Amino acid sequence: MRIDRLGEGGTPAEVLRALADLATAQGTPPPAALIGDWFGRRALLAPSLLAVPVDPRDAFAAPPGRAAAGDRVGDDSIDGGRIGGGWIGYRAYPDLPTSGLTPALPEAAGGWTDSVLVQDADGCWWYESLTDRPCPEQWAGAATRPRAHRRPWHIDWTAPDRDAHRHGVEQCLEAIRAGEVYQACVCTQFRGRTHGDPVDFFADAVEATRPARAAFVQGSWGAVASLSPELYLARRQDRVSSSPIKGTLPVAADPALLRASVKDIAENVMIVDLVRNDLGRLAVPGSVTVTDLLGVYPAPGVWHLVSTVEATVPGGTTTGDLLDASFPPASVTGCPKHRARQLLSQWEPSPRGVYCGTVGFAAAHAGVELNVAIRTVEFDSHGNATLGVGGGITIDSDPDAEWQECLDKASSILALHH
Repeated sequence: MRIDRLGEGGTPAEVLRALADLATAQGTPPPAALIGDWFGRRALLAPSLLAVPVDPRDAFAAPPGRAAAGDRVGDDSIDGGRIGGGWIGYRAYPDLPTSGLTPALPEAAGGWTDSVLVQDADGCWWYESLTDRPCPEQWAGAATRPRAHRRPWHIDWTAPDRDAHRHGVEQCLEAIRAGEVYQACVCTQFRGRTHGDPVDFFADAVEATRPARAAFVQGSWGAVASLSPELYLARRQDRVSSSPIKGTLPVAADPALLRASVKDIAENVMIVDLVRNDLGRLAVPGSVTVTDLLGVYPAPGVWHLVSTVEATVPGGTTTGDLLDASFPPASVTGCPKHRARQLLSQWEPSPRGVYCGTVGFAAAHAGVELNVAIRTVEFDSHGNATLGVGGGITIDSDPDAEWQECLDKASSILALHH
């Protein structure tokens, strides 16, 4: 393995634009990006990633034989452990609606990279590679002297069907009264026509909104630009954690209202129990703990109520095992999970697609980090965009307030322009 210190340079968005220009000029696959708070870094960029459709069961699994070569690390090695290469991509929400409509993008896509550019918490850029090859001069230049210009883009958005969303919420309330579920996350979609490259939308969006778990992957099939604030799953050796979000207020509101909301508190606690159950399916007995309960944290355009659950998993547990036990993420399904998923397929006329799935990175050395793919725009190969939004429904939910919550969650993305 090789690690080289490149020095201070551009912002993650500036470097991403420069890498995109370089890929276009060289005729190589486009870059992929993780920006915000990933593996304790500000950014992790794959300068060129061949992201292709894969079997969902193979997502976030390293190909056989892809191991570090020589483990060579320079004297200026970055603090906090090595990342090197790994698999970057997404896995979509798996359930399809009973309407028969199908998603525009593959159920899973991504690719392996042997080398990454990493910006540490102090703003310094590093080159990390599982090979012994030095950093290409063009990549180093993109990191330390990015010269890419902002390029125009535009999305003409069409609002969701309010009546269809209201009908779904009312059906959910009926199911709660009947005792079929205690809570479920009912979603809807904005649709748009795009002009420009998705990478330019993503670069501008992360600069404007600064989400904690932003991720971008692009291929011939389209692109995924995730501006998520939520951690679905992180793994370091035998320790795993998940930080579900349930409870939302506009950023202009008093965040103390979240802790005073009976509805939001109940919703969050139910999802915490669901995460505990998901992780408990394979965790070492007695190791599942709630390390942060009902914390109030800011996110683009809103305040969120966030909790964190941690657990220890037995040796030999694979990422696939973790996904089998806990996917799709608890915060976007409901309680009980299996029945909520069945009913949501009846209540939502359109497939969720990547929305409510996960985007992230399975690193060769540093572990796995996956977001919950909310605040996520999907771009197909025909110029269409989709933005999913939704919210958790409990017995105290008001359909009009749930609609407004959807608008609040989408507001930071709909307000973007260039």
